[in-house]
Amino acid sequence: MTFLFTLLSFAVALLLSIMGTLVYSQVKHVAPNLAFAYRHIAFPFAIAVGAIVLVLLVLLEVRNYRQRKTLAGIERVS
Repeated sequence: MTFLFTLLSFAVALLLSIMGTLVYSQVKHVAPNLAFAYRHIAFPFAIAVGAIVLVLLVLLEVRNYRQRKTLAGIERVS
């Protein structure tokens, strides 16, 4: 799940950064530097999103584990 969100965020960030780079190059009348869009925008963004998603999914799994453990304890007592 983390890998899929990271890959999806990379694809979206790369698309938007390439479009932004093309617009910037048209406005400034310079050659577009698409490697910049990949290296300095999309890749760091994808790494950050991947780390955030990983932490959120770990927290979600811990919460689910504790909830199942509590419910199993309640079921045993009943």
